[in-house]
Amino acid sequence: MNRFHVHLNVADLSASIRFYTALFASEPAVLKDDYAKWMLEDPRVNFAISSRDRASGVDHLGFQVESESMLAAIGERLDAAGVASQPETGAICCYARSDKVWVEDPQGVKWESFRTLGEATTYNGSARACATDGSSCSPDMPAERRAVEPPASCCAPDSNCC
Repeated sequence: MNRFHVHLNVADLSASIRFYTALFASEPAVLKDDYAKWMLEDPRVNFAISSRDRASGVDHLGFQVESESMLAAIGERLDAAGVASQPETGAICCYARSDKVWVEDPQGVKWESFRTLGEATTYNGSARACATDGSSCSPDMPAERRAVEPPASCCAPDSNCC
């Protein structure tokens, strides 16, 4: 079964671990000096946080799949829709080795679809796209690889439409 994935950048890892451990009523499944991950069952979520010298907030969202065919189906669906994707094979990221497909939505939110192949002893692999700046697993997607250009805002200031 697939699992939704959320990865947040946090300023204070210890405080964030205490908060999310209380919120989820569960200890992290993976705990490192710069990273923690909870594998929640209800709802099925792979929730990760890291403290890697990046602005706090959502780093990326995604789907963790269980098979190569499920990952291939996501890539094919994106290709059929004309969405440019960035595949990675055997990427070392977040203390795991994975095959991945990255895209960016029209707002610039990075989406990672991935299949975990095994554990890794480091946060990232220096030669992999996921380690472009050495601090994050989400690659810097070139503008030409984005899904579509963001639409213009439909709401005027103070219109209360949203």
